[in-house]
Amino acid sequence: MHKTSPDSMKPDSIKPDSIRPDSIRPDSIRPGPLEVWLPELSRFEPAHPLRSLLVRADRLDDGAKGYLAGLATYFVCPHGLPAAALTRDLLAGDAADASWLCADPAWVQPDLNGVRLLACGQLQLSMDEAQALAKPLKPVFGDAGMILEVSSPDRWHLRLAPDTPLPEFASPEQALGEDLFQHLPQGTEGRRWRVLINEVQVLLHQHPLNTERRERGLPPINSLWLWGGGRLPSRVHTTLAGVIGDDVLLGALARHAGLKMRQRTLASVAAAKPGELIDLQDLPPEAIEASWWQSVQALAQGQSLQLCFASGERWLHRRWHRMRFWRRPNLNKGMQR
Repeated sequence: MHKTSPDSMKPDSIKPDSIRPDSIRPDSIRPGPLEVWLPELSRFEPAHPLRSLLVRADRLDDGAKGYLAGLATYFVCPHGLPAAALTRDLLAGDAADASWLCADPAWVQPDLNGVRLLACGQLQLSMDEAQALAKPLKPVFGDAGMILEVSSPDRWHLRLAPDTPLPEFASPEQALGEDLFQHLPQGTEGRRWRVLINEVQVLLHQHPLNTERRERGLPPINSLWLWGGGRLPSRVHTTLAGVIGDDVLLGALARHAGLKMRQRTLASVAAAKPGELIDLQDLPPEAIEASWWQSVQALAQGQSLQLCFASGERWLHRRWHRMRFWRRPNLNKGMQR
């Protein structure tokens, strides 16, 4: 599923006013340290080997919290972060002349306190299944003057007229696990969208494919999550020299900033250079330890690393910090400060 961390920001409200995009000149900026973007620090157990690296590093001021806020610190768009237009353009190349809204397949479930968003994206859909689920929904959106596009099994988009006014939509990371109705567009402006979402949920609930999914032990696709609205930005600025990762939105931002995102492999991580970003924040700490820790440790021995957590904490580890052998992790408290 898309990056859905408990820490969150609303994508349409991310406007880093402290940064002037027209003042950023990547060719005149000396590359900073290699950055490694990691999951929330609290998810790392006290015995995780990463803790031994942190305890010898220098603590920096906290940075942004959450997936979208983190992206907005690495990439500056003139008017917020229009995730829908960026990802549609990466996947289909036709986002320039319209406004866009993510309409990602989602699983919601009622409980005693309301209806909760349990998953958004990465719901084990094939392209044929996605198209079958979308087929009865397209006339509903068509009657509302919108076109539903299945850009990939996990990423659907609504094509809107360029001047379509959009209310504020919550991102998946903000709403995951919470009451659905707290995050729907409110007021008179949002009523149209609430009615559309209700119609979509009724049609998906009745879809025979969801009966088949339940029989296979898979969660139903019983809603769409609308978020990330806006138009394709004319420019995206970054001070990064390169990006290594697998995230679609990260790749879209890198592309519009003139960077080519390299796929996350052991070889690409081992070859990472100062000024680049390695994205590991979508992985569980156990996977980082099993598959990526040796590579991160090797990088720390050869160059400075800035370790940035999705929960905001940041550390700078320089090569000579490995000589701080007197610093040991406190397994009872997680790490020494």
